[in-house]
Amino acid sequence: MATLTMKVARCPTDELSLTNCAVVNDKDLDVTKIKHIKVHPTPNHTYIFTIKSHNAIVPGTVGFSLPQRKWAMLSLNQEIGVMPYKFDPNTQYISSITLEVDFLQKKNTTTEAYNTETMAMEFLMQFPQQAFTQGQQLVFEFQGKKLLGLTIKELEVMDMGSGKPKQARLGITMPNTNVFFEKAENSVVNLTGKAKSKQSFQSIINPDWDFTKMGIGGLDNEFSAIFRRAFASRVFPPEVVEQLGMKHVRGILLFGPPGTGKTLMARQIGKMLNAREPKIINGPQILDKYVGESEANVRKLFLEAEEEEKRCGINSGLHIIIFDEIDAICKSRGSVAGNTGVHDTVVNQLLAKIDGVEQLNNILVIGMTNRKDMIDEALTRPGRLEVQMEIGLPDENGRVQILNIHTATMRENGKLADDVDNLKLAELTKNFSGAEIEGLVRAATSTAMNRLIKASNKVEIDPDAPDRLKVTWADFMNALENDVKPAFGTSATEVSAYVANGIIPWGAPVARILEDGELLAKQVKESERTPLVAVLLEGPPGSGKTALAAQIAKNSDFPFLKICSPENMIGFHESAKCQQIKKIFDDAYKSQLSCVIVDDIERLLDYAPIGPRFSNLVLQALLVLLKKVPPHGRKLLVIATSSRRDVLQDLEMTNVFNARIHAYNLSTGEQLLAALDGMDAFTKKEMEDITKAVDGKRLCIAIKKLQVLVEMARQTEEGERVPKLITLLQEEGGLED
Repeated sequence: MATLTMKVARCPTDELSLTNCAVVNDKDLDVTKIKHIKVHPTPNHTYIFTIKSHNAIVPGTVGFSLPQRKWAMLSLNQEIGVMPYKFDPNTQYISSITLEVDFLQKKNTTTEAYNTETMAMEFLMQFPQQAFTQGQQLVFEFQGKKLLGLTIKELEVMDMGSGKPKQARLGITMPNTNVFFEKAENSVVNLTGKAKSKQSFQSIINPDWDFTKMGIGGLDNEFSAIFRRAFASRVFPPEVVEQLGMKHVRGILLFGPPGTGKTLMARQIGKMLNAREPKIINGPQILDKYVGESEANVRKLFLEAEEEEKRCGINSGLHIIIFDEIDAICKSRGSVAGNTGVHDTVVNQLLAKIDGVEQLNNILVIGMTNRKDMIDEALTRPGRLEVQMEIGLPDENGRVQILNIHTATMRENGKLADDVDNLKLAELTKNFSGAEIEGLVRAATSTAMNRLIKASNKVEIDPDAPDRLKVTWADFMNALENDVKPAFGTSATEVSAYVANGIIPWGAPVARILEDGELLAKQVKESERTPLVAVLLEGPPGSGKTALAAQIAKNSDFPFLKICSPENMIGFHESAKCQQIKKIFDDAYKSQLSCVIVDDIERLLDYAPIGPRFSNLVLQALLVLLKKVPPHGRKLLVIATSSRRDVLQDLEMTNVFNARIHAYNLSTGEQLLAALDGMDAFTKKEMEDITKAVDGKRLCIAIKKLQVLVEMARQTEEGERVPKLITLLQEEGGLED
């Protein structure tokens, strides 16, 4: 059967909305033969729906409920491609499905317990042999009680060939499908029963080393790489190494953002090997005010290793010397203006000891720094600090390991409540460093202890406190909200604030912008040829550019999101503004995948039409940064927004962007109705009245302006809201025939 071109319509009845089925007319599709359809809203997106028929549906249209339209980003009267779809019984029958649960309406919450086993049976009865896709949203009516909102979190299908379940994006339910329920984030729904959540377990990546006992989490790959380069040769007997005529690696440089575990890793390296007690030196401790004393301090560090090398030869034990903040003493020679040459001679002395004429083979120098760019280049060549490892921010698996390490003692002693889930905590702590996660656990523990302190004229501790003390999930949430904020994730909340009300899919222009943004994010992730993609999102004021940019950034799921906004630089002089912008980009280079939103770019440039006036210093800084390719292994997506594309063209700035996306205002009555439907601000009768009032008319209004007008109209008495809205549209939006 060929693809049919049909239009999106509303679901005709509330009862059909609860079936999670698309509704068609029998004249278009025979539901006795066709059970499921594939919908093509755009060429790059397809959605599968189970269908039912109803005479109220106009032929040539397909009825979708509001949750379905929001999930698939469908707008009313949008043209879509429709064709039958048949599931493969060998690979698409769902063996288990995990659903996130929350109350559909937040104001109607209750503490009543919901039995998940009963819910699972009811779910399979309400949705028999129905198509489900990961991320899909639907409404679930449980035993005539309150309506629940469900989101498909995870699907597993049975592979009939291997007889084993596997992860899948799409599938169809069967009578024996296992159904699991989990509370949505920040939900207060009370779930009970055995079908409550399906636990996933993290396996240790490298079974040869117990990183948990060593207190190192999230650095498995880095530790393995260091072991391969620096320690593998030390595992073999000295005679074998001598026969190969090789020299051991004598230096490692660990660099990266603060708090990521550089010092911790350096301390544990000595314990991993059969080595002498490591010598830990803070860089500034080397420096001395007397001439020659700084160099003497460096020589003293290597004295024991030299004596043992002379006495024992190849059988000498390993001496580890750890330099914390090595950039303090090893700055590039000649870079410190007006100094007495002390820094230069210290660098020379250190180079001579590591790789001089009388080089030692029983030492391992480990340097740590946040500023690799400041270190003398001679120190990083082979034979010196030749193994250079960046210790970056931990990924989600790493954060789970770090949380397990810092909560292990509490869990063993029964002081950690059962509701604390480290997997969920790892999801919530995106962009946290290891030190910040440790601080989070410490803050949660302090909150739990403070709960058992009696606040009276004097501080008293509850006598039963030691027995009743438990750190709960609420303690961690309190610490997340109030106590610990990640240094590289502070804009996550700010980005979310721009899309707090959601994106309203009022027509094809919105879907196209999000689709293009998704493609650009995918390009940054997967393409090896374009590590930097800069896109200009331009359009009239109030057209939702910043919100769309924030939504694209959130959908990209990049671990680092930052917004460069003029509102954060009010009162900055030009140099300070340039430094702030450069810092944002420098921070972005520390993450493997980053997204930076440069909001309202003409305001950053201090552009004013009278004059005209703009900051050439900021302009040149942006031109350089928008074209600067990130370091190897790093990828960056830059989304810039502007309401004055003509100004950027005059400044020859549009040439630095790889792509341009235009945002539109609402221009037709159909788009207006679609936007109002997405806002869900009016009753069905009011929507019918608005439809009659705007039928066939044209307008030009920004979506942000429309939201303000709708809220103004909603403040009037019932029955007057529609006339008020039409009047406001005529005054503000140019509503005309």
